Amino acid sequence: MLDWLNITIYGDVTWLNLIAALLLFFIALVASKVLAIQLRRTFKEKMSQEHLELMAKVISYGIMILAVLWIMPTIGVELSGLMVAGGIVALAVGFASQSIIGNLISGLFLMGERPVKIGDQIEIGENRGFVEDIHIISTSIRTLDGLYVRIPNEAVFTSSIINYSSNQVRRLDYVIGIRYSDDADKAVQVIKEVIDEHPLTMVNPPTYVFVDDLGDNSVDIVARIWTPTSEWYTVQRELLWKIKIAIEAEGIQIPFPQRVVWYGADE
Repeated sequence: MLDWLNITIYGDVTWLNLIAALLLFFIALVASKVLAIQLRRTFKEKMSQEHLELMAKVISYGIMILAVLWIMPTIGVELSGLMVAGGIVALAVGFASQSIIGNLISGLFLMGERPVKIGDQIEIGENRGFVEDIHIISTSIRTLDGLYVRIPNEAVFTSSIINYSSNQVRRLDYVIGIRYSDDADKAVQVIKEVIDEHPLTMVNPPTYVFVDDLGDNSVDIVARIWTPTSEWYTVQRELLWKIKIAIEAEGIQIPFPQRVVWYGADE
């Protein structure tokens, strides 16, 4: 009844060989996925996310490569001939896909150098957002407005990268203009008190509030505030409005642009 399993498909390969090869491939695929999931669960709290993802991918791909090499003789593919053919194909593909190879090498350098990590907020050229994943060929970024951008690793590696998350603290700068008729010392004092009262501003590094410029329309006061990087946007949104309310409560006003025009007397 099962004699058809011994029927030759090509060469010395039978239906039994082909089914066994497919079964082994399926088992290896399931095993690689299960092992990757188990690794992520086991080492989630012990390793950084990017290192964990790299290890899971290497092990998963390694299992599949070993499975394919094991299966090939079963389906009549000789590894010696495959290596020769693979060398020729690799040479041809290498000339035809230099950019892919460049992205692959750049991806390995990125994983080794680690200028960015998964979850970091970065800016590369015109793209600004959060790193979602670092693949072998490309890096995925989720922009601040929710769009996903895929950037080739070669472009990432050769570009200037601004990493907003690499430091635990980040500075926030305000320029607040007041009228020339207002008391600048009082304004500096009020601004400093508002900043010191905010729960998310830091004592060290210290806050600096000082008169920075005598502009055309205003006396410009600069406030330099340090805050945890994770809270930077929250502080930026809240603090400036609180400063405005506080200085206006003291009778200090933010001036509108104005010009004084002089007319010469007729001779």
